[in-house]
Amino acid sequence: MSDATELIELSERRSAHNYHPLPVVIREGSGAWVTDVAGRRYLDCLAGYSALNFGHGNERILRAAREQLSRVTLTSRAFHHDRFAEFCARLGDLAGKEMVLPMNTGAEAVETAIKVARRWGYDVKGVPEGQATIVVAEGNFHGRTTTIVSFSTDPDARGGFGPYTPGFRVVPYGSAEAIAEAIDDTTVAVLIEPIQGEAGVIVPPDGYLRAVREICTERRVLFAADEIQSGLARTGATFACDHEGVVPDMYILGKALGGGVVPVSAVVADADVLGVLGPGQHGSTFGGNPLACAVGIEVVVMLATGEYQAAARRLGKILHDRLRALIGRGVVAVRGRGLWAGVDIDPALGTGRRFCEVLLEHGVLAKDTHGSTVRLAPPLVISEDDLLLAVDRFAAALRDLRS
Repeated sequence: MSDATELIELSERRSAHNYHPLPVVIREGSGAWVTDVAGRRYLDCLAGYSALNFGHGNERILRAAREQLSRVTLTSRAFHHDRFAEFCARLGDLAGKEMVLPMNTGAEAVETAIKVARRWGYDVKGVPEGQATIVVAEGNFHGRTTTIVSFSTDPDARGGFGPYTPGFRVVPYGSAEAIAEAIDDTTVAVLIEPIQGEAGVIVPPDGYLRAVREICTERRVLFAADEIQSGLARTGATFACDHEGVVPDMYILGKALGGGVVPVSAVVADADVLGVLGPGQHGSTFGGNPLACAVGIEVVVMLATGEYQAAARRLGKILHDRLRALIGRGVVAVRGRGLWAGVDIDPALGTGRRFCEVLLEHGVLAKDTHGSTVRLAPPLVISEDDLLLAVDRFAAALRDLRS
């Protein structure tokens, strides 16, 4: 079966409708390009929500995966394996932290951070059992488990999935004062995205992250930074927190850590935080498996050179300059940092979904969010010529809608 229409119709009949994909069926990918079942090529400007920072089919990552596939792929954490220690050490060194707790998906890593923060609160801070609270931000997206949607403010993510998990206090994003006011003796952590991705690539005010760090230190609260989308070079720095010289107590990582090959996530922190867990208190059958570690090691080695961070800075400036030139010509606002942009399309031209459908016709893949906002996050390996081509086609799609 290769006809796109047949494949789309079969997917609609046989899979749950928890996604609403654009009408394209991808068959293969290389770098920043993908090809559909009819042989048409598209520039991928979503990059798996930043899971494909290093592009489709990155040969270094595939080589590491192939070599490990021929040896052993899974042992479970019931035993040691020869790639685990190196992965933890390299990732810990990249983040400047002492310990790593590997998991699989981003949501699992967030759940892990929540458990660690609560356990730290009870064992170290002395919060009475069962009373731990965590401060989070409006507009957050940390995943879709029942605990995580309990503190979501997105009706689509949250509505109809109660009863909800207690213990979270939601404050406006970008307000350090609101965080300070929400903290009391039961607060064990502040959990925020340094840049909110799903909300539309929302960059907080300058100094926000520094203020959050100071508040958490003063009030003896853990600062947990969800860098699942913003981390690993996407914004032009290894971590988005680096832009303000801030080091959180916990980094929550995922997506690009698996190189677009396997799901890999992790919580990275010092021993006084992750050390609160003992055997049997948390785990994962696949977390930290040999294949994941082999891929993760290669990703960390690649990040250590700084070349991908530099590419995101250089190309990101071009991307944002070109997009801002479209303001008043169908674009209302542009936000973001590095190779990551949230673009508000003039609602008079249609929804973000409609724009992405037109952009698809021009051979560029992107994703809408929240009405008329479109997210752009091309792989960091995209060439300057291809990036300029993507923006030119973006402008052409705007012209189509205006006409």
